Amino acid sequence: MGDLIIQVRVAGEDELSFVGQDGYLATEVLRRKIAAGEVFIAEQDGVAIGYLRLEFLWSKVPYIGLIRVLDAWRRRGVGRALLRFVEQDLRADGYRALYSSSQADETEPQAWHRQAGFQECGIIAGINEGGIGEIFFRKDL
Repeated sequence: MGDLIIQVRVAGEDELSFVGQDGYLATEVLRRKIAAGEVFIAEQDGVAIGYLRLEFLWSKVPYIGLIRVLDAWRRRGVGRALLRFVEQDLRADGYRALYSSSQADETEPQAWHRQAGFQECGIIAGINEGGIGEIFFRKDL
C-alpha cells in the first residue's frame, strides 16, 4: 500500500449526514455549525473518512467537540491531519490555544491527546453517564 494522502477541508452542507452519524447533535444545530465553518472533513481520494467538530466555550474559546475517524482508517494519521488543519485555521484567526477532552476511563484518547502535544489542564468529576469524569486538555497554538 502506498503513502496515505489525506486532504482536509471545511465541510459542506451536502455532508450533513456523514458529519452527523454519531447522533450527538440535532440536524439544525449541525447545519448551523457547517455554515459557520466549524466542521471539518478528512478525505482519501475524495471519499470522506473522518471529521472534526469545533465548539467555542463561552463563544470564544476553541474546543474540539468531537473527532471521529472511520474504523478502517484509524491509526493512520487521519485524526492528526484533521488536528493540523484546524490548528492552522485557528492560528490564522488569532487564537492562541485549543482545548479538548476525553472521558476519564478512555486511556487511548488520553494518550492520543498527549502524543499530539496537548497537556492535561483539569477534570470535571462525575459529568458523564455513570458518574465518569471528563479530563480536559490544552494545546498552545
